[in-house]
Amino acid sequence: MNTRNSDQARVAVVTGGARGIGLAIGQWFLDHGYQVALLDIDKNTLDATMKTLGTSQDVIGIHCDVSKPDEVESASQKVLSAFGHVTALVNNAGVAVFKPVFETSFDEWRTVLGTNLDGAFICSQVFGRLIVKNGGGAIVNIASISGLRASTLRVAYGTSKAALIQLTKQYAVELGNSNVRVNVIAPGPVDTEMAKLVHSVAIRSDYYDTIPLGRYGTPEEMANTVGFLCSNEAAFINGQVLAVDGGFEATGVGLPTLRRNS
Repeated sequence: MNTRNSDQARVAVVTGGARGIGLAIGQWFLDHGYQVALLDIDKNTLDATMKTLGTSQDVIGIHCDVSKPDEVESASQKVLSAFGHVTALVNNAGVAVFKPVFETSFDEWRTVLGTNLDGAFICSQVFGRLIVKNGGGAIVNIASISGLRASTLRVAYGTSKAALIQLTKQYAVELGNSNVRVNVIAPGPVDTEMAKLVHSVAIRSDYYDTIPLGRYGTPEEMANTVGFLCSNEAAFINGQVLAVDGGFEATGVGLPTLRRNS
């Protein structure tokens, strides 16, 4: 991370950090010498996660609804109080409603957009200013393959993730002038506990059929990609969307037939 003081500890803020991909990202940062703030709306899960992480002074958990500006501002003050500055932000917090378009209510639409898009905007405004103030760093947004290609039952979720990809580019163009790189990853299906609950055997089989690597990704693989984008090794990467999906986004029709014939 290129910051004004190269001797400073690196500090990462991860939203939706209590479980799944967010927790894996937080663990990556801890394993690579960062101090970490995990933000999550689910206080019970966050508290349980903090217990598993032990009593390290390098990680704090903050109960926060990222769709509410006052809660994000309060969280930023807690981060500053604990660590003094911020060098990286990962906007991972997200929710989903999987319903046909005519069965998706406006309230459900707003709930999804409020967290997935508004939350990333609010956190980037609040923590982005802190990163700029500290001399530079990185923001990584967690979108989805659903933001790059349409599929059924995702009118709110897919739209929010497509908008998040464009939001990333808007921030990248302006914050690049302040030595802040802003990128976004678009995970394909990831083998989280949530995926295991909502993906039936038939759906998993469909994904296997259409992913060239023939499997789901892991939270650790998403974390490794995010960590790379926050590192000096990615110092000239800005405004990019990276599909971390085993080739899913690149695939058209015919892969199951090809496999049968081979």
